[in-house]
Amino acid sequence: MKHFILTVLCMLLVTFRGGAEEQQIIRISTDKTDLILQVADNGRLYQTYLGEKLLHEADIKKLANGGASQQGWEVYSGSGNEDYFEPAVAITHNDGNSSTWLYYVSSSSHPVKGGMQTDIKMRDNRYPVDVVLHYVAYPKENVIKTWSEITHQEKKPVLLSRYASTMLYFSCPAYYLTEFSGDWAKEAQMSNQQLQFGKKIIDTKLGSRAAMHVSPFFLVGLGEPASEKEGDVLMGTLGWTGNFRFTFEVDNLGNLRIIPAINPYASSYKLEKNVPFVTPEFAFTLSKGTGEGSRNLHEWARNYQLKDGNSSRMTLLNNWENTYFDFDQEKLIGLMKEAKDLGVDMFLLDDGWFGNKYPRNNDQAGLGDWDENQAKLPDGIASLTKAADEIGVKFGLWIEPEMVNPKSELFEKHPEWVIHYPNREAYYFRNQLVLDLSNPEVQDYVYGVIDKLLKENPDIAYFKWDCNSPITNIYSMYLEENQGNLYIDHVRGLYRVLQRVQENYPDVPMMLCSGGGGRCDYEALKYFTEFWCSDNTDPVERIFIQWGFSHIFPAKAMCAHVTNWNRSASVKFRTDVASMCKLGFDLGLKDLTKDETAYCRLAVSNWKRLQSVILDGEQYRLVSPYEANHMAVNYVSKDQRKAVLFAYDIYPRYQEKLFSVKLQGLDPDKLYKVEEINLMPGTSSDLRANGKVFSGDYLMKVGLDALDCRQLHSRVIELTAQE
Repeated sequence: MKHFILTVLCMLLVTFRGGAEEQQIIRISTDKTDLILQVADNGRLYQTYLGEKLLHEADIKKLANGGASQQGWEVYSGSGNEDYFEPAVAITHNDGNSSTWLYYVSSSSHPVKGGMQTDIKMRDNRYPVDVVLHYVAYPKENVIKTWSEITHQEKKPVLLSRYASTMLYFSCPAYYLTEFSGDWAKEAQMSNQQLQFGKKIIDTKLGSRAAMHVSPFFLVGLGEPASEKEGDVLMGTLGWTGNFRFTFEVDNLGNLRIIPAINPYASSYKLEKNVPFVTPEFAFTLSKGTGEGSRNLHEWARNYQLKDGNSSRMTLLNNWENTYFDFDQEKLIGLMKEAKDLGVDMFLLDDGWFGNKYPRNNDQAGLGDWDENQAKLPDGIASLTKAADEIGVKFGLWIEPEMVNPKSELFEKHPEWVIHYPNREAYYFRNQLVLDLSNPEVQDYVYGVIDKLLKENPDIAYFKWDCNSPITNIYSMYLEENQGNLYIDHVRGLYRVLQRVQENYPDVPMMLCSGGGGRCDYEALKYFTEFWCSDNTDPVERIFIQWGFSHIFPAKAMCAHVTNWNRSASVKFRTDVASMCKLGFDLGLKDLTKDETAYCRLAVSNWKRLQSVILDGEQYRLVSPYEANHMAVNYVSKDQRKAVLFAYDIYPRYQEKLFSVKLQGLDPDKLYKVEEINLMPGTSSDLRANGKVFSGDYLMKVGLDALDCRQLHSRVIELTAQE
């Protein structure tokens, strides 16, 4: 029997090497980038090139001279082989052996929407383990998306302790990492460092509110620090709404390997026979400067990744900072009338509308009991949707269906549905716990919350889906002895719920919220039209937060509301900052003067008129708040006939030297009329260029004197091509 098994394995190895001889080179290309893989003489797969697209086929063939295999750039290196650095995959087999050596079997390509997908199958030569590497290249957008799929046919479950989405390699004189980290109300703060020998790891262990401390994306300057317009830069983001980990490892020869993956922390995953383990999608672009890279990712997202990426967005008025938990039907209907008066599309009812045995009058009770609070809403949600319709605005609703307060009917009835320890004292984050979405019963319940609301109230036009707590008390009663599967299966359970919502209610837009920007990934955004960047709506802080997020996400995906945070800033400044993303309001008209109300109406009207430029146009970051006491960004329509410039003076120094703002993305041969908009009633523009006409060439090389020495001062400038 042993002789028979050995003979079969030898035959398989010959098959693997036969496949290698048939296809030595695999080319994955966009219009600007080549990722070239080579099957070496040993039957294994190596990366030979990742960089600017090669123009000549003969040059590609020259890469197949064995150089890559000598360097050891194995595409999906397994644990226990001759590689001494961080592996992509680690599997403990049924016999206790923890080595994995993968050999090339076959590859194929087929067209998908917007690009070409390549699938590469590999197999261990000693164990019945298969890995398929998937790549989708989007030529026009210059983005490559990649993920892996692991299966086995061993008699018993195997244990996965590493499961990367991919591995990428670079060989440069130096590497400079930009990461995006922070905390609640301080999301996506940018910091830079040079990568030296050894490993730099960015990871999160929060489970559900995974990105509260660090965002699932990064930049790497190749050879020099990343800048807006110059230098080779890799920009990457992982689509996973749970624990993630980026590993950056510089080896003894100065090569860099980058490994994006689910974080294996507390997640040694027990994988059953013939059940595929599919890793998250990692999307990346190689560009000349971060500005180009951002525009690549923005266009890719709008076209292929973001829900309703090519559709319009609704402006809104939220009641949260108006009322918090203290409201009734009459007060809400009054706010709907204010929304209509303001000119926004929708009124959004936030937290506090549910719970009867345990009324939701604060954040300590009621979460999980999704029946209308009879004291506040005796006529239910139906009366509110009807009132909104009569007033002439859409109606949206806040929900947090994945969470539960211990003080709730749901927890009393189903404590086994909640992630918590059976033998330890519970600890809480924001007085709540997380429902166990690894459990199919819980998935049905969470989907049922949305399904019931929409069946009973089909005029609900929008959901704000919140997630305010990370996973605490980390134990699943459903998984029992398979606790290592919890973090991963919980996220997959969430996706099953979201898939059902999308299948049955495809036309209902949703905001992805997680106590701010705690969820901001492109897998979740397949189901959400936009995300809430931060609970911090101070316009000064938002300038930095929105600047950070804009590196990866288009303005269309980023919600920004005008609130009363930082009252030292004018309503105009607050509104102008919010207008560079998807605009909303969270303040009442009663808090405003007559002129401020008139200004807000004007700003809403202008934003709606220019929505296609701001949300669908190409974005150019012009002046960084990290490098100046100012910030400026402009958007240009795809036909280059319209542009919008946002310029902000934050805290300029006394009589500091000001520089003109040089726009980007215009047609140099077109003539553009310059007009400052969003002016307060009774004021006129003091912009010297206002009303004048300039060539695009002049505006990009000479620029506009759009900045000022006034603190918390802003300008919105519209540019229109002349016939």
